[in-house]
Amino acid sequence: MKNIVLFASGSGTNAENIILFFNATKTAKVVAVFCNNPNAKVLERAKKLQVPTEIFTKSALNNGDVLQKLQSYSPDCIVLAGFLLQFPKEFIQHYPNSILNIHPALLPKYGGKGMYGMHVHQAVLENKEPETGITIHYVNENYDEGNIIFQEKVAISDCKSAEEIAQKIHELEQKHFPTVVDTFLNSKF
Repeated sequence: MKNIVLFASGSGTNAENIILFFNATKTAKVVAVFCNNPNAKVLERAKKLQVPTEIFTKSALNNGDVLQKLQSYSPDCIVLAGFLLQFPKEFIQHYPNSILNIHPALLPKYGGKGMYGMHVHQAVLENKEPETGITIHYVNENYDEGNIIFQEKVAISDCKSAEEIAQKIHELEQKHFPTVVDTFLNSKF
């Protein structure tokens, strides 16, 4: 069985979905959720599903403390599920091609620092895009620039608000994120 460690900063719907998906398989198990926000709902979701949590500060992420703690979980894969901080270079070097992120747009469009959540959906709406989607990609030293693993599109010409776009993106995330992680794990080893 392979070990997955999730990093999240917010509500945790993707994290919860991944935990539930792997609880029902023999492929892998989510062994911990790391979070930089002590008030994030993801911590409640993980606790309810009996997954250990680690709360840390930005300075602990950057000074090596989090990397040391992460190593104690022996992750085969690290999944960023709504994690908003930039991952330090040391993590990427220590876990090459083993850190995945999901982005709520079709990269390379609408990526980079500050482009997350509703910021992305609002920009997509304002630019009158006929479609958007999700991108699952490797994490490198730059926001949203790692090699793309998977993309899925959705038409949004009927959407009148960023919230309507967000709902369509959420449905894609829930459908595809766990299965892409599963496929990644099965092809990696």
